[in-house]
Amino acid sequence: MLSKTTIPSVRYLRKTSEAKCQKFSVCSEMDLVYASLAVSIPLLVWNIAKPTRKIPLPPGPPADPLIGHLLRFPSENPEAVFHEWSKQYGDVIHLSVLGRSIVVVDSHQAAVDLLEKRSALYSDRPKFIVFELMGWDPDVVFLPYGQRFRKHRKLFHTYFMQKSCLQFQPVQLHNSHLLVHGLMKNEGNHNQLLARFTTAIAIRIAYGHQIISDDDEYIDILDTMGDAVRAGGLPGATPIDAFPILQHFPSWFPGTHYANAARAWRWAIRRLYDLPYDSVRKQMAEGSAKPSVLAMQLEAAAGRALTVEEIEDMKGTAAIIYAAGAETTWTAISTFLLAMVLYPECQKIGQEEVDRVVGRDRLPTFEDRDSLPYIDCVIQEVLRWHPVTPLGIPHRSTHDDIYRGMFIPKGSYIIFNETGMSLDPNIYANPTAFNPARFLPKSAGGNAEPPFDAAFGYGRRICPGRHLATASLWIAIATIFSTLHISKARDENGMEITPPVEFEKGISSQPKPFPCNIAARSDTAARIIAEAIENSV
Repeated sequence: MLSKTTIPSVRYLRKTSEAKCQKFSVCSEMDLVYASLAVSIPLLVWNIAKPTRKIPLPPGPPADPLIGHLLRFPSENPEAVFHEWSKQYGDVIHLSVLGRSIVVVDSHQAAVDLLEKRSALYSDRPKFIVFELMGWDPDVVFLPYGQRFRKHRKLFHTYFMQKSCLQFQPVQLHNSHLLVHGLMKNEGNHNQLLARFTTAIAIRIAYGHQIISDDDEYIDILDTMGDAVRAGGLPGATPIDAFPILQHFPSWFPGTHYANAARAWRWAIRRLYDLPYDSVRKQMAEGSAKPSVLAMQLEAAAGRALTVEEIEDMKGTAAIIYAAGAETTWTAISTFLLAMVLYPECQKIGQEEVDRVVGRDRLPTFEDRDSLPYIDCVIQEVLRWHPVTPLGIPHRSTHDDIYRGMFIPKGSYIIFNETGMSLDPNIYANPTAFNPARFLPKSAGGNAEPPFDAAFGYGRRICPGRHLATASLWIAIATIFSTLHISKARDENGMEITPPVEFEKGISSQPKPFPCNIAARSDTAARIIAEAIENSV
């Protein structure tokens, strides 16, 4: 763990790296074309000369000679562009970028057919060169399908199957109380408090560390990790991923921007991997380590020398609990707060359900979950209304395949458009509206619409931490409904401020900062939260 004397140097390094990243200019479209052509002529010639297939590729927009859809590939809001294309070309679209096949899947049924029913063909990942350069190696999200991936997957199943997650409920409950206690102060720092809530749970589970202040270095680690991920662009969709040779070119060469950014941010990812691991090992040697996933792995390996690969596997497993778990849950709860500001009638229904089942004299617990179905519907609607990962993480096909009479080449990138699926009017009525009741059975006044399963991915790549994530969301939302009232903030003239629905772009998509007013529902709510925190210390 860093000492107080070393923290300023880390912050200096972060600022220096940020400054370097700002100096890297993204190449123009034509520069990219010229650079790509220079390194891809053999591939283009092969594609032109190869025999014509009798089975057609999936349909898609018109392509340019040689470069395919390079200039048409959307650089902004690709999920929205893909969804519009699907209305014209169908729910399975083929794009070609300099000879590389990209298949965009825009319906849940097609995603199930390919990524689940044919998971043996579609469970691989593209090689994410930029993220490897950044230091994301290994982790279960980016690993190619194979023995090491299965090893990581098995480790996650050990700790995060639905029954296994029950052991983490006390941690989630305690941190939900800390969250609403902070929100009650209404100091305009709700995003910071949400980050602390999700980070605290992930850190406690992964490393046994409890966050108690906003200046905790683990929060800074997650902060800089998020900056690094956003600097890396969309996984598999950068010029470096398309043409790995560009990573060896000098920084001034067109198309090398993301390789340079990855190297500049590598320190942040290695800090995510190395610092907590070293801290837990030190605590174990001193006999002061708290129970954690990493401590359990180290204990299981006690008495023998660990290989470099085993150490990196342990670091990667713990780091992805921290990184992916905290980031995505934080994004979802932030989306929930925005929805409550814009759709107060949904907050009212949630509060009434909690009051009816739990009452006003105690706080919700996980034992109340089966009696509070509307909260589960709120979670489903948060994940559907604006998906946390709008385009998921691309899969890769390992063999040629034929689907609905369409040819999908080996090596194709398979993108499942979560946003497109969330907007399917054949499944979700009035899909742009936030309406949790859509998931209730018709007997309870709902539409009996299916849950948004795309939120956690498909097949052998489905999120292994989904049970932990939904449990954290559930207890946070239930406790917020029980104790808080969320409304629009007001400007200096007393006029209500309606926040725009705007989201940051990256692998995950979080609401841009927005103002809101948060207050305790009653003096009783404030008292029982304070008592719960005091009794848990």
